[in-house]
Amino acid sequence: MSEAPPSQTSPLRDLLLRLSTGMAESLAIVPYTPHRSFNVSVKAFLEPLLGTTTTVKDFALACALLSSSSFDSSGVLSWIPGHLSALATSSFSELSRAHLAELSDRNRDLSAPPEKMLVLELIPEVLPFLKERIRESSIDKSDESDEFSAASARAPVGFAILAAFQFRWFVSQVDYPHLGKLCGLVIPCALTAVDHWSPVVKGQGMISLSHVGRNVDAAELGGYADVILDACCQNTASDDEIWHHVVEASVVLVTLTQRSNPRSPWFERMLNEMLSHLERQPRNKERRITWLKYVDSLFNGVGLVLLAHFRRIFPLFFQWMHADDNETIILVLKCTFIILRLTWIRNSPVFSRLVDELALVHKEAALRTAREEIRANICQILILLQESKGLHFKTAWDKHRSDPDLTTLNLSLCGGSNRNLDDTVPSEDCRQQLSVPVQ
Repeated sequence: MSEAPPSQTSPLRDLLLRLSTGMAESLAIVPYTPHRSFNVSVKAFLEPLLGTTTTVKDFALACALLSSSSFDSSGVLSWIPGHLSALATSSFSELSRAHLAELSDRNRDLSAPPEKMLVLELIPEVLPFLKERIRESSIDKSDESDEFSAASARAPVGFAILAAFQFRWFVSQVDYPHLGKLCGLVIPCALTAVDHWSPVVKGQGMISLSHVGRNVDAAELGGYADVILDACCQNTASDDEIWHHVVEASVVLVTLTQRSNPRSPWFERMLNEMLSHLERQPRNKERRITWLKYVDSLFNGVGLVLLAHFRRIFPLFFQWMHADDNETIILVLKCTFIILRLTWIRNSPVFSRLVDELALVHKEAALRTAREEIRANICQILILLQESKGLHFKTAWDKHRSDPDLTTLNLSLCGGSNRNLDDTVPSEDCRQQLSVPVQ
């Protein structure tokens, strides 16, 4: 979009001034307390973008930042009240509709949805500007003496953080199939963000890459695929506050780009990086829960090759099955079922221990509030083992058959006195347990 504003008497210009004036007035009366250690006044940053000489680009940048407060977990934008964030969102939508009407009058191609047209026109102008803002306080990796302090001295890191929020907002406004055509602009900016030393900037870059991975075809990434996956792997050991963004982006992008190749070295590297990090902090509840929530599609992509990772996966799973929180236990049981469905566990030496651990967790569940869901997942896993291992399962389960605390589970697996353990049809008792939703 041309930077030159509409003529002074055009309806679009009049609307732009009215909307920016209303937002400026609302902004002026909002109390502002700078975030601790944040070296830029966000309010002072916004005010010039909403002046009487504002352009469509400046107005959009202001709306992007104000609207971003609704998904900011860093606290930098927490001072922005919900009504001002909502006003920014609705004001940009109103300007977009007016812009669309002007395009219609000019008989322009309107192939994109109406609410996307203004964003699509602004992105080629805005993203290079935001990329430069982020880059200004990045560390120059070619200079060994360049550190955080030197990078911040060139430009306050606050400007990069604000630009990262604006970038994430612009990218999130575009989805399939239009985002794929913008990869050449979006991905370099996203990579600049994830390469930044600030966790907040890095996190917004990862969120943007996740959005890209869900809204483009693999072919549209072109030569960027390996660079993106390398950036994901390098950021696996990120700060706790953004690790969930790194895991989500990594899983989304590796499954998008490598889904036809279970033996892809990228699957191997990414899974090993994640497992190494989890092995160093197995008791970190937030990290394990995040990983267990997102990893299922990675498991599905790797498929039978998961057998090669059993020696690292199952020691973690056996530990997590006895965690203090119900969420971890339920998630690890669901992931166990996925792995077994993909591999049928073959001749893995973890089989006997898995049966023993499941029996123990089933008994421990008696003291848990989520015992029904936990036991339903265990029953589902044991039936799968029964189907896949036959007599091997019968041998492994024999030691638990006389345990009085497992009577109900034994009935579920045996189907009463009329069934053998190698019968693969779930009993009525187990079907009742499985009626508890297994998400």
